[in-house]
Amino acid sequence: MFAILEARLLAPDVKLFRIEAPRVARKRQAGQFVILRVHERGERIPITIADSDPGRGSITIVVQGIGKTTRLLNSLEQGDSILDVVGPLGRPSEVERFGTACVIGGGVGAAIAYPTAVALKQAGNRVISILGGRTRALVVLEDEIRATSDALFVTTDDGSYGEKGLVTDTLAALLANGEPIDYVLAIGPIPMMRAVAETTRPRAIRTVVSLNSIMVDGTGMCGGCRVSVAGKSLFACVDGPEFDAHQVDFQNLANRNAMYREMERRALESFVADPEADLALVPGHSCHLLAQADAAAPPGAAASPDGVEA
Repeated sequence: MFAILEARLLAPDVKLFRIEAPRVARKRQAGQFVILRVHERGERIPITIADSDPGRGSITIVVQGIGKTTRLLNSLEQGDSILDVVGPLGRPSEVERFGTACVIGGGVGAAIAYPTAVALKQAGNRVISILGGRTRALVVLEDEIRATSDALFVTTDDGSYGEKGLVTDTLAALLANGEPIDYVLAIGPIPMMRAVAETTRPRAIRTVVSLNSIMVDGTGMCGGCRVSVAGKSLFACVDGPEFDAHQVDFQNLANRNAMYREMERRALESFVADPEADLALVPGHSCHLLAQADAAAPPGAAASPDGVEA
């Protein structure tokens, strides 16, 4: 089991976890990920390693609660444990001295892009970062990315923070103004990554994306994370997760990611209807809400088994 050392919200439904995983922390490189299983009946989900502390033996991940398992994971708190953490998996980011590197993170993609931005800066690059979100609340890790960037631009779809618009608007403006960008890393929703690829394609700027395909085993055996790159079938878990954006078939990726949407919907509805059925399976988990209710009860008051004062 892997203890949760820290758990805190970064934005609505977006949570940062620091997890005790010393062997992963020692080996992890920028761009790699882990596969988690919350409990013995749970599914396996890939999560990029946002940061690590080899000295303390911990890794940091950022999770957006969208489906059943990410919602379940975000229900956990400091002191809980995760049953399995396997990694580091995948090929590390290719980090070299490109010149000027532009790192683009859409929503939680910022957490995936952050470690590579740090590595690119350490390699001697000038780093320009662009962060985007639907609203201000969904712009995450701004301070951390600002600290490793020579310039930072923030956009929001609704204009509630930074510039109103899309990350590609800022990228296109930088290129139109003659910014000498030599390398682009874009991580976020599929439409955003595809739009970045089309923005840089006419100028033949080297552009890399980290693909969020469905994964199961993380070793290339199941074939679940198959992606089409330059007309060839590759596996995101062992050949990626980062690929040349100008050669990725984004429509194929979107179609494959939608294959299990109905099953994902039913699983989420079941979890929302009865979250305790899954939480009861989490190793060592105790309901924090019930504990808080018991602590708040007047001295000598009896509590019922479900935490309600009798």
